[in-house]
Amino acid sequence: MFLGALELDILLGDVHSLKEKRSLIKPVVAALQRYGVSAAETGEQERYRRSMVGVAVATADVSHLHQVLDTCERHVAGRPELQLLAVRRRVFGPED
Repeated sequence: MFLGALELDILLGDVHSLKEKRSLIKPVVAALQRYGVSAAETGEQERYRRSMVGVAVATADVSHLHQVLDTCERHVAGRPELQLLAVRRRVFGPED
């Protein structure tokens, strides 16, 4: 079994309240979950224009794991209302 995780550091555009922030992040998290991963806002929850989104997936095949994580990263990077500042990727295998 292989476990993979992404930590996505996101800068939001013209956002002036936490309510506006939630209205942008909630659809992103929901869209990521459609790829069969666990996703949630995991940090920067009190800042208007920043967000950390965590993604996790478990699979039997490491190549499938990388494919899913790549798809999630591309999905977030392709959203025009967001700027992806950094991505941290971790993969854990049977020998970890």
